[in-house]
Amino acid sequence: MDGKRDADPNWPPRLRRHEIHLREGPLHLRPMTEEDWGPLLRWNNDPEVLYYADGDVMTSRTLAEVQDIYRGVSEHAFSFLVELDGAAIGECWLQEMNLQRIMARYPQDMDLRRIDLLIGEKDLWDRGWGTRTIALLTRFGFLDCGVDAIFGCGIADYNPRSRRAFEKNGYVVDQVIPQPPGRKAREVCDMVLKRHDYAGGAPVES
Repeated sequence: MDGKRDADPNWPPRLRRHEIHLREGPLHLRPMTEEDWGPLLRWNNDPEVLYYADGDVMTSRTLAEVQDIYRGVSEHAFSFLVELDGAAIGECWLQEMNLQRIMARYPQDMDLRRIDLLIGEKDLWDRGWGTRTIALLTRFGFLDCGVDAIFGCGIADYNPRSRRAFEKNGYVVDQVIPQPPGRKAREVCDMVLKRHDYAGGAPVES
């Protein structure tokens, strides 16, 4: 047995809990829980979903890999499962900024966050649910969390759907980053919306 693990009351690690619920019509962003590994594992083993969701060539992940990803992100993020009429269709989070290339461009006292999302049910692609998910997270970030700027990070040139979803919410290109030869993308872009440019809306349910 691992003595350090045995002595750690928080072992095994679990998703960090929160109680935020974001809603708009049939769309519900609810807290991600330890009971959600089924759909998360299924989406992370669909090569077509991973093609757009991952910057590297990835076709599948093990349960342990999926748990490590989401549990790790949840330590510094509000992580949600996206539901439509009560059925799981994707996942998303509003995370503290963790990319040095972005943090170096802004004052250190600014509260910078990033939105990441995945619509895992492919028959619901191009229906606007990603756009509406971004809208809910953006409103939550600015009006409830009081952040200074929110980003969509590393949006690849082969994923115009994601770029359009951010653009429809008022995000603009912050910088374009050429990629090394052999990568899936020739270039990726970071998109940003700053608080003073946000059109606004009523605070969301919590």
